[in-house]
Amino acid sequence: MAVARKRIIDNLQRVRCNIAAAAERVRRDPDEIQLVVVTKAAEIEDVKTLIDLGVVDLGENRAKQLIERAEAVASWLGRRRKQMPDRVRWHMIGHLQRNKVKGVLPVAAMIHSVDTLRLAEEIDRRAEQAGMVADILLEVNCSAEPQKFGVPVGAAAHMVDQISTMKDLRMAGLMTMAPLAADPEKARPTFVRLRELFEDMQAEKIGGKDFEHLSMGMSQDYEVAVEEGATILRIGTALFE
Repeated sequence: MAVARKRIIDNLQRVRCNIAAAAERVRRDPDEIQLVVVTKAAEIEDVKTLIDLGVVDLGENRAKQLIERAEAVASWLGRRRKQMPDRVRWHMIGHLQRNKVKGVLPVAAMIHSVDTLRLAEEIDRRAEQAGMVADILLEVNCSAEPQKFGVPVGAAAHMVDQISTMKDLRMAGLMTMAPLAADPEKARPTFVRLRELFEDMQAEKIGGKDFEHLSMGMSQDYEVAVEEGATILRIGTALFE
């Protein structure tokens, strides 16, 4: 069932205020932090409400739902006459299988979840065929949880170095997921580890000129993520509860 428009407005305002407050605590500019709204559990009418409110970055966990929602939203935007964004930017944030790359690539502005060299090679190959350059993030398993996807911390720098040589990929940064916990502070060590890894790579000039993003922080821990340097937040539940 769709969430009441006023509730979404209030939730979005609260999240944005919390992001700004967290940024202020560590003397960061909140404008350098990008909010990606995760729509996997949202009704399409709620997604349209957020677009009406100026949200243009949307994320999906599953390739099939990403493609379907992107098509539905593009069709809806094409019928609108009021002042609206020409398009929204879709982010593929969940695990991506190689056989799904062809369908996702024309839709996703960024793929957050590259976790193997073979997946990167497939994206590079499909991007070349499409005459485009794909923006990607390397997913790193900073919490070392066996059930999570992502490359081990110790392999990340070498992987980024290899991927950076692929001519139709743009290595834009790193992504991680913290352990789910009621206490947001339990996520901090994971975010600190990713930031330190990112800073080490930048110091060693690994990743290239576009290597600038840290995608970390979700509904339960995004304020801690901001404090630890996140440039992209992936938030869903906090907007639709």
